[in-house]
Amino acid sequence: MNQSERRLFLINWLMEERGERYDGSLGSGDERRLLRALLNVRMPRPVPDEFITIQDEYLKEETRGKGITDSSSFPDGITVWQGDITTLRIDGIVNAANSGLTGCYHPNHGCIDNAIHTYAGIELRLCCEDIMRRQGHEEATGRCKITPGFNLPANYVLHTVGPVVRGRVTERDRRMLRSCYEACLATASENGLQSLAFCCISTGEFHFPNEEAASIAIGTVKRFLEGDTGIRKVVFNVFKDTDREIYKGLV
Repeated sequence: MNQSERRLFLINWLMEERGERYDGSLGSGDERRLLRALLNVRMPRPVPDEFITIQDEYLKEETRGKGITDSSSFPDGITVWQGDITTLRIDGIVNAANSGLTGCYHPNHGCIDNAIHTYAGIELRLCCEDIMRRQGHEEATGRCKITPGFNLPANYVLHTVGPVVRGRVTERDRRMLRSCYEACLATASENGLQSLAFCCISTGEFHFPNEEAASIAIGTVKRFLEGDTGIRKVVFNVFKDTDREIYKGLV
């Protein structure tokens, strides 16, 4: 199968599961958005092995097409990198998750949670659902869960729920954000990861001010790396130019 044939198979399978049909009228770009939307809204349920095989081939080829950045080219210590975290080859990436932990269900939403679950594949949602079922309650703010990266270039995904700021930043908000970074670093170290990429936790839709969030992030990581942790490099992944300048000014 080529990419177009794989995409058509996946769309048709997901549409038929919903009792719908795809008429094949969309161009390749719109088909990509349709497939992503179908994956985004699908509840965590098992699928046949054939679906997994074709989905995995499709997603890995899509990521190769976007271009993979290998973190081995980054120096040890702290690096600020502006790029698509779903294309980063590294031991672990951090996902700014919600308390349900099974990803963003809004079709084609621009959040990092949506992107990571999309390009990891449905295996990630199934894995997170299993974790949450066994846990029996929503994920608490400031904690961390680790899963495989599945179809991502990263070996692992570390999921953490950051604080949602409502109005002015409180001391609890600051404490919970520090806890997110500490929990991810400790989990990475405990699992033998030597490299870890953070997104800008709690900024954007969680409304933590970017400058203060970056200061907490950099300070927490620097303190952690002073110990004997096994982690050799930490990447701060930024999407916006403004965040790049903020982080570079603090590193």
